[in-house]
Amino acid sequence: MKVLVTGGAGFIGSHLAERLLDRGDEVTVVDNLSTGAYDNIRPFVGHPRFRLVVTEITDEATLEREVRAADEVYHLAAAVGVKLIVDEPVRTVVTNIRGTEIVLGLCAKYHRKTLLASTSEVYGKLESVPFHEDAVSIIGPTTISRWAYACSKMMDEFLAFAYHHEQGLPVVIVRFFNTVGPRQKGRYGMVLPRFVQRALAGEPIEIHGTGKQTRCFSYVGDILTGVLALMEEPRALGEVFNLGSDEEITIEDLAKRVVERTGSQSELRYVPYEQAFARGFEDMYRRVPCTDKARQIVDFRTTLDLNGIIDKVVEHYRARPDGG
Repeated sequence: MKVLVTGGAGFIGSHLAERLLDRGDEVTVVDNLSTGAYDNIRPFVGHPRFRLVVTEITDEATLEREVRAADEVYHLAAAVGVKLIVDEPVRTVVTNIRGTEIVLGLCAKYHRKTLLASTSEVYGKLESVPFHEDAVSIIGPTTISRWAYACSKMMDEFLAFAYHHEQGLPVVIVRFFNTVGPRQKGRYGMVLPRFVQRALAGEPIEIHGTGKQTRCFSYVGDILTGVLALMEEPRALGEVFNLGSDEEITIEDLAKRVVERTGSQSELRYVPYEQAFARGFEDMYRRVPCTDKARQIVDFRTTLDLNGIIDKVVEHYRARPDGG
């Protein structure tokens, strides 16, 4: 098939492009190379079935040409990373809402099967775990820019459902939960690569807040297996699915695990949220997915545990200290 991947030079997008090429598809990546990186897709440049189009996700004329030429569209382009979201809220809202509006509108116009990448952030400050797809969302005030990301991705989902119900857009929505692996950068607040880089350099590992907040980390390869399976399953159209692991760990214990598995002497340093991000910053205490729905539809399950994930990230950064 001819497949379009927006945000395909990013961490998840580049792994997806690789998987699609491996299965024999023609792959076009659209990316502005801001949070994505050319190094992520460098191995594919020159491949006879790979094209890179460098442009903004709001470039409607270019997007229309590429959507029209594609059989399927994977829309991953977004402003991501807690630090980026806090520092550049305008970019977050415009990219995530206006860009997605353009992509979904074009996919509906040409009736292209579409995968919309969403996020566990849409659950906001919900405390009852695990999170089910039909759970309520509890979002913080508009005065705190961190919630702009959650709200923008919620609006993306509303747009996808609207196009599905009103214009018959064949769309699948997936909510990623802390997907990690090689090629992920730490510069926008991504916690695991940031910890690994600090540990390998013997530098203090900064933990934001108390470190008692918990997350569930899943390997990008397992998540993409679920994504590709859902795109092939007719029952998934018009539905939303959590994709992630249920192996819960505190951020403090994650840092200790990284130190242990790297053999590092790095000390742990606790940094208040307001110092790391902004005054009044809010975080979620726990974030645990229920993946029963995806398991029932496509037998989704994760295969690599947290130790295995950490080891893969460590191996990547030992070979490429800059993360490239």
